[in-house]
Parts: sequence; C-alpha cells; structure tokens
Amino acid sequence: MALTVVVQMDPIQAIRIAGDTTFALMLEAQARGHRLLYYTPDRLSMQGRRVTARVEPVTVHDVEGAHATLGPIERIDLREADVVLMRQDPPFDMAYITATHMLEAISDETLVVNNPAEVRNAPEKLFVLDFPELMPPTLISRDKAEIEAFRREHGTVAMKPLHGHGGAAVFRVTEDDPNFGSMFDLFAVTFREQWVVQKFLEKVTEGDKRIILVDGELMGAINRVPAKGDIRSNMVRGGAAGPSDLTEREREICATIGPELKRRGLILVGIDVIDGHLTEINVTSPTGLRAIKRLGGPDLAVSVWDAIEARVGAG
Repeated sequence: MALTVVVQMDPIQAIRIAGDTTFALMLEAQARGHRLLYYTPDRLSMQGRRVTARVEPVTVHDVEGAHATLGPIERIDLREADVVLMRQDPPFDMAYITATHMLEAISDETLVVNNPAEVRNAPEKLFVLDFPELMPPTLISRDKAEIEAFRREHGTVAMKPLHGHGGAAVFRVTEDDPNFGSMFDLFAVTFREQWVVQKFLEKVTEGDKRIILVDGELMGAINRVPAKGDIRSNMVRGGAAGPSDLTEREREICATIGPELKRRGLILVGIDVIDGHLTEINVTSPTGLRAIKRLGGPDLAVSVWDAIEARVGAG
C-alpha cells in the first residue's frame, strides 16, 4: 500500500538526525515505498475549506549533514494526501493552534497524525490533569496567594511555563526560597497564561522516564538523567539517556491512559514519569524513537507506521 505522506515540520535542513523522531518516521515511510512530501508551517494556506501547501518532494538519507534531497516546489491540495504528519516542534502558541484548525478541515478525508483537534484540546501540561490520581500534587495558577498556599502545603516545588517545552524556564523553588518574589515577578511579566506549580520530586536526579505509546499501547522507554547541577532531564539540556525497564506502577499508568489516547486518535504519544508520577503527556511532537532504538530497544517507527497504515486501510 503506497501512500502519499506529507510532513509538516521545522526546516529539514536544520534538524539533527541522530535524535530526530520525525526523521525516523520519514526513513521508515520511505522504506515502505511511500511517497514523501515536505513543507514548513508557513507554507500552509486555506481558502474556504480548501487547505493547500507548497511542498517539496523529499528523499531522506541516514547521513548527518546530507540527510535530505529536495525536489522542486509544487502546490497541492492536502486532501489529495493519504497522511499528513503534523510534526513541527512547540511552542504551543497561536501559530500552532491555527495550524490545528487548518488541518482539522481536511481530517475527514486525510489522516492527520496526531489528530489535530485532539492536539489542540490536549496541551501537554493540562491534558495530564485528567488523571490526577497518577500525578504529583499540581497547581495551575498565576495567583500569588494560591501559589504561596500551595508552597506552604507541599514545600519545595517546581515552577514552569504552562506551554513551555524542552525544559526551558523550569525552576526548583524551596519553601523559604528568597528568590520566589523575583521569580514570581519574572513569570508574571513573561507569561500571560497561568503556569505550572508542582510538588518537586526529589528523585528526578535518578531519572525522568520518557515512555512511548503507539495507538494507546506501551511500546518502549528510556530513562533521562539530568546533568550534574541541573534538575532538567531533557536531552537538549544535557540530560543523558539510558535504557530502562518499567515498573508495575509505570505499566499501570500506561494501561490507565492508553484507551483515552486511542479514542482521541493520538497515535504517537510520549509521556514523562518521575518516581512513579505522571508529569506530562506529550502529543504535539513527541520524541524518543531514535534514542530507544540506539539503546537496544525496538524500532518504534515500525510500530507507528503499522498503526497509521491500519487506520488508513480501515478508512
């Protein structure tokens, strides 16, 4: 079954393929004989309910620095595609939300991965609140009195932007931290929306697990350990990835959330778990596939494409 696959992503020339999940998905699609087209979100347009993009045919090569060969630009109606992969990185801002509205208009005929309406309705640090029994104590607020009360109850907390990504602007704030006032002022002038205040999990130093679910099923995991002197385990912030076995608690978390992910059409999801606590459900552009394979785990790009092809075939 040869498909026309269109990939909406950040500029392909700038990606680092060694850890890029989108690139892994493109390699597998190409290996299956699917036709690959590529565009950046600024080349997406809409007239009435007709959604078009100026795309480039692309051939991918697993060679750093020479990883993509592009053909001439052509304009296509995205309803002509079988699959659109929405894979640009956050921030989850109005540009991202606008793209979900535009791609939702074609989703009755073209499979968009992940489902754009559900991506819009499931921002990672809010969607997770649907499962409070799996989480550490968490407050979403920008009200100073509420945050101070939460700190008095729970002691040391982590503060981070509601729509942040990649570990940017994540702070550990102790109960009597003299910097809290200045940090509150900084957040208040920087972010218009509420932010996340969460009981700090001391065992983050032992690792923050990234667990991949495909169509609601647990498929693989890595453990990301923060660099010395940092609390952020994100690999773009210096975290080191290692192989990981899953605990019964982590399997319970996956079994609890899996059916809802499948129901929403969220085919590729990455969740973050620290010390048995679910902290985020990543649905926009989850990563981790290449790291899992590099560390001896399965090639989950295969599982993702099996799920995509099954959905296209069922449609």
